[in-house]
Amino acid sequence: MKTAQSDGLLNGLTVLDFSQFLSGPSAALRLADLGARVIKVERPEGGDICRSLYIAKQKIEGDSTIFHAINRNKEGVSLDLKDPVDHQLALELIASADVMIQNFRPGVIERLGLDYESLKHINPQLIYASVSGYGNNQSSLRSKPGQDLLAQCMSGLTWLNGNASDAPTPFGLAIADLSASYQLVQGILALLVRRGKTKRGGLVEVSLLEALVDLQFEVFSNYLNGGDARPSRCSELNAHAYMSAPYGIYQSQNGYFAIASFAINKLGEILGLDELARMDDSRLWYSERSYIYARLAKHFVSENSDYWLGLLSSHQVWCSNVLDWPELFAHEGFKVLDFVQEIEQGNVKMLTTRCPIRINGQILKSNKGSPKIGEDNHKILSKLAK
Repeated sequence: MKTAQSDGLLNGLTVLDFSQFLSGPSAALRLADLGARVIKVERPEGGDICRSLYIAKQKIEGDSTIFHAINRNKEGVSLDLKDPVDHQLALELIASADVMIQNFRPGVIERLGLDYESLKHINPQLIYASVSGYGNNQSSLRSKPGQDLLAQCMSGLTWLNGNASDAPTPFGLAIADLSASYQLVQGILALLVRRGKTKRGGLVEVSLLEALVDLQFEVFSNYLNGGDARPSRCSELNAHAYMSAPYGIYQSQNGYFAIASFAINKLGEILGLDELARMDDSRLWYSERSYIYARLAKHFVSENSDYWLGLLSSHQVWCSNVLDWPELFAHEGFKVLDFVQEIEQGNVKMLTTRCPIRINGQILKSNKGSPKIGEDNHKILSKLAK
C-alpha cells in the first residue's frame, strides 16, 4: 500500500483557517490532507472553542479529541483580530495566502474588515470561503445560531428518521457541519481551477441549511413533483420514507441484518411465505409495506443472521450484516483499507482516521497533530516583518 505524506496535489498552496468548531476546520483539514499548507488562526486566549468541546470528557494534551481530529496536519498562529498590530499581521498573511476560510457569525467579519469585499483588493487571487448557518442574507434566520442540531431541525431532515409514531429524530452525527464542509471543499477546488486559468480569485459561500437541503435532493424532488405533504414514515422498520419494502434492518435470532431493494414476490418465494409470493403488483410493496415489514420481522427471528445472509445471498438478494464499531474495526474488509492512522500530539500519540481519498493508488496520511495555540507564531509571523 503506497502512502503519501505532506506532498500532494495542493502542494505549494497556503490556506488560512480562521474558522472554529467543525465545518470550516474540516474543510481546511481535507485541503491539508491533499497537500496544502494550512495555518490555523486562533485567538490568543482560549483559541478555537472546539478545544473544549468534549465527547465523553476525552482530553489529550489539554484539548478535546474532537479538536485534535479536526485540526491535525495544520500549523498554528494566534492573533487578536481586534488589536491593530495583530490585525495588520492578519492582513499581511492574507495578502500572500491562496485560500482563506472563515465561519464568523453574520456581521462580525465585516466589522473586523476581513470580509471578501475588503480583502479582494489586497489579494485579487484570494479564494475566500465562508460558512454560515442559513445563508448570508437578511432573512429572519440571519441571527439564528448556526448549530448542527438546529440546522437539522430547520431542514426537515429529522422527519426522515425513525418510525411513523416516533418524534422527529436527528442524526447521531454532525451531519450539517460535515455536509457543509464537503460542499465548501468542492467550491474551493473549483475556484482554484478557475484561478489557474484566469488568475482571478473568488468567493465561495455555503450554509448548513443549504447543505442539508442538497443532501435531500432525491426526496425533495419527489415532494416538489407531487409527493406527499411530508415524508410518510413506515409504522415499523422504517429505513427510508420513500422506499418500498423490504428495504430495512431486521432482527434475527442473534443480531441484525439489512436487506436493500428486492421484489417482494421473489423474496416471498425464497422464504416460503406464500402471502408475499402472491404480491406481484409492485405498487403493493409500498402501500402495504407496514404489513410486509411485520410479516418479515416475525419470520426472521426464527434463525440467526448467518443463516439468513447465506440464504439471501445465494439468491442474489442484496443484504449485509449490521456491524457495531468493534465488529467494523475487526472486519478484514475494513482492515485492508488501512483507514486508521497514528498522529503525534505533543508528548503523546493518538489514533484517528485518515483522509478517505486515494490519488493514483496512494492513501493520504500524515502523523502531524494539531497545533498548540500560537505554536508557529515566531516561524510564520517573523517572516512578515522582513
